Amino acid sequence: MSTPENLPKPRRRGLYLLPNLLTTSSLFSGFYAIIAAIDGNFERAGMAIFAAMIFDTLDGRVARMTSTESAFGKEYDSLADMVSFGLAPALVTYQWGVERISEYGQVWGRAGWLAAFFYAACAALRLARFNVRAAADKRYFEGLPSPSAAAVVSAFIWLSSEWREPGLPGLVVAFTVTACAGALMVSPFSYSSFKQLNLVGPMRFAGALLVLLVFIGIAVYPPVALLTLFGGYAAIGAVQGIWRRLRRAQPRS
Repeated sequence: MSTPENLPKPRRRGLYLLPNLLTTSSLFSGFYAIIAAIDGNFERAGMAIFAAMIFDTLDGRVARMTSTESAFGKEYDSLADMVSFGLAPALVTYQWGVERISEYGQVWGRAGWLAAFFYAACAALRLARFNVRAAADKRYFEGLPSPSAAAVVSAFIWLSSEWREPGLPGLVVAFTVTACAGALMVSPFSYSSFKQLNLVGPMRFAGALLVLLVFIGIAVYPPVALLTLFGGYAAIGAVQGIWRRLRRAQPRS
């Protein structure tokens, strides 16, 4: 018969340091992006958002590798994502473009900040949907992931910040990109999660060459390379989703 001394002691509840430290680093990067944008340094703001993406990728992987996943970590990660990939890109866009576009009229100014708010609201909805829905197929995400949407917006603003005066067409394009990235987050389109990739196994020569070219592009001209990479990812998922729906809508003979 078991005695109280022989019974297993309940596991103490606490916070796991390493994954939550990485999540905090992601949160800090998003916060710094906002501060950099307020100071008018949009290049640093773009770098900070991409740094947040790296920390966000690492925290989940580290938690799984070290068996330190927890309900607290999941909720904390979601809140950090809202700051880094929801509020930060929206506020960076606002700081960069709304003041300029307001010079062309009050209506343009309102359209600018509404586009920024629309993006932030879509990011919140995307994260909430991800938290409450269990993915039917782990290989795909429903809607554009918020880090990828943030990458599209921040890379575009990073590149656009080099324009001395973008003019009304450039500002309209910037806010259109922001609004479209927000809409893709809440879309029903499927995006590959790349979880099926074997990162430790052998790789074909063509794949290794492609990875090398991506790193070279990022090293030579980061905003163009990152915008091409994540913009292509966002566009391919949208085109495939629209194509599938058009095929389903066609009457069968």
